[in-house]
Amino acid sequence: MAEHVLPGAPPVALTLRRSGRARRISLRISRLDGRVTLTLPSGAKEAEALEFAASKAEWIRDHLDKRPEEAPVQPGARLPIEGRMCRIVAARGRRITYREGEICVPQDGVGRRLQAWLRELARDRLTSASDLYAGRLGRDYKRITLRDTRSRWGSCTSDGGLMYSWRLILAPPEILNYVAAHEVAHLAEMNHSPAFWATVERLHGPCNAERRWLRKEGATLHRYRF
Repeated sequence: MAEHVLPGAPPVALTLRRSGRARRISLRISRLDGRVTLTLPSGAKEAEALEFAASKAEWIRDHLDKRPEEAPVQPGARLPIEGRMCRIVAARGRRITYREGEICVPQDGVGRRLQAWLRELARDRLTSASDLYAGRLGRDYKRITLRDTRSRWGSCTSDGGLMYSWRLILAPPEILNYVAAHEVAHLAEMNHSPAFWATVERLHGPCNAERRWLRKEGATLHRYRF
């Protein structure tokens, strides 16, 4: 990996990565953190990659301008919980209390405390959803793991372990439920074949709307900085 800067207003940080499998120079902008990565074939020169980036400068800045702004989690800020926007309020007590439109968090370590509370809520909701769909499928899973993944919302291992992003608790419940059905379906079909999608629909019902929501809105769940 090598770090460079694309000059201009504003300057843009570039990460250059070499890959033995790459056949040409390619450019990728992360939807989650805005990182700009240039992937080079093993024999390509860095100067070629930087020239390529310079030729795409307008496109790069246009995409970066459209990224959701980061939102620090602090008193007075708002964030979604199960798809409903809530205002964060500093509390005097030691416990987090949640009611419609407002969540009260102890003043010391607001972000840390709120993230821990959200992870527990996510575990409760995802366990319930996974149990429901596993029951419909007639298969058992081994465990549920929560992570703050950036490249996927969930996964299923060959031994029946389910992994989910805890940030799904920020999304509307139907989105969380769809992801749970998707991963549970992998207990029967470890692929994305027509048989897999038929299993997802059998467990969950039609899911095109949920898939569209994740493609369009999913990156916004990562804008909240705890």
